[in-house]
Amino acid sequence: MLGRARRPVATLCLVVLAFDVVSCHHTVQRDAAAGLKLKPDSQPVEHLVGVTLNDGRVILFDKQVVTTLERDTLFSFVSLKPVAVPMADVQRLWLESIDPARTTLAVIGTAAAVFAVALGIAIATKESCPFVYSWDGTRYVFDAEPYGGAVTRGLERDDYGDLDHLRADSAGMYRLLVTNEVNETQYTNSMRLMVVDHRPGARFAMDEFGRVHSVTSALPPTSARDQSGHDLTPWLRATDDLIWETLPAVDPAGRVRDEIVLTFPKPRHATSARIVARAGTGMWGSHMIRELLAMRGSAVRDWYASIDSSRPAQDSLRAWNIQEELYVLKLDVDESGTWRPRALLPGGGPFITETRVVPLDVSHADGDSLRLRIRPPMGFWALNSFAVSYDDERPVAIDTIAPLTARTSDGRDMLAALSADDDQYYPMPTKSDRALVTFRAPAPRPGMERTIFLHTRGYYQLHLDESGAPDVAMLNRVATVPDAAARLAAERYAARRMATAH
Repeated sequence: MLGRARRPVATLCLVVLAFDVVSCHHTVQRDAAAGLKLKPDSQPVEHLVGVTLNDGRVILFDKQVVTTLERDTLFSFVSLKPVAVPMADVQRLWLESIDPARTTLAVIGTAAAVFAVALGIAIATKESCPFVYSWDGTRYVFDAEPYGGAVTRGLERDDYGDLDHLRADSAGMYRLLVTNEVNETQYTNSMRLMVVDHRPGARFAMDEFGRVHSVTSALPPTSARDQSGHDLTPWLRATDDLIWETLPAVDPAGRVRDEIVLTFPKPRHATSARIVARAGTGMWGSHMIRELLAMRGSAVRDWYASIDSSRPAQDSLRAWNIQEELYVLKLDVDESGTWRPRALLPGGGPFITETRVVPLDVSHADGDSLRLRIRPPMGFWALNSFAVSYDDERPVAIDTIAPLTARTSDGRDMLAALSADDDQYYPMPTKSDRALVTFRAPAPRPGMERTIFLHTRGYYQLHLDESGAPDVAMLNRVATVPDAAARLAAERYAARRMATAH
């Protein structure tokens, strides 16, 4: 299985939006030596690493084979034996993308239904943040996607992500490649590394405020069930390639949220805990950022100005986001049979979902188990794993490393712009913008392992058509009617499917 117990190599977490059918795959008679010959109705899907099926199985395809999509079936090879996988059985596709000119690697997990609607539509819906590639000793690997959702300067924020693949080069330098690969202008204010050396086997993760927490003894859920009683425990108990994500609602007038209850063991007298979650924004949820902003048309700049200059406007937007749970998720605790909201889980991604630690008050949770409820709007969330930790926190020594050099591909020096939180930014207005940022690696400590986090601050603005009149009626509906944004997402997804079917 890809990336068991850690993030898949350079995982770009796109969603597989697939229908709920019986999962299967079967072998077909093809000549492995001859490879896959394209038929008139087939399309090559190069560098397809493998697929996750609806029943949780993972199929890894042979390398150096061009997989094809013929009508609604993928054809490839496993251990030199030909296989056919119906797209209706696929929950997620893992595609490897390599740029030889930059020696960069990305493994993209993409939604099957979106992929089936139109090849590449999943990539087209990505609407957020720079990509950060780590030098792993051989090549640059996609490793971070900071400050998602910060769509104007008034929403500028700090982001903390783990760099799983970063390794020092032969000169003792850490190297990061920062790129803009989407239709937006990105403004990065600062970058620094946070280096933690620790005993072998220990695990650490960040909360949204940049505090490091030990999660070595985090416990997985003993149970995870949705509103229909389906067992989601296999999907949510470990950081792996099983990522639970549901389609936008099929019927926009019906239910537009899932409801999932997770049960964890709990010491009877515990009063505080830490939820350790790997979850993030779904691909269609990311696309809806563009849809919601585009509805403002010629008034979008006025909205930006309001958010940039007004704390009440920022607070109102935050309150709306918490109510709708599109990009932040409420964690409800069962307290003697009553659900009480006790914490918020921030979103991120959509291509990379970071592990995030959320402190949780459990002082009113009775007994020896902790029951946690989440109600994610359908199509907006990708859920990978949940765990709980009750360990006493111990101080962690952190080396904070400022960049040593920062230079763009056309030779501009961006070191001053990236060295401090101030009014200087590294702007990336085009999809050809990229910069190489280097850091001096601290000397390794004998007998210790190292975990590295990236602390980034910034924001971005989407490139929109600002010529139309704002859709005032829809904007008012979304702002005032509970779950109207999730219903709009369902309507827009249904319309996209209809358009691409013809």
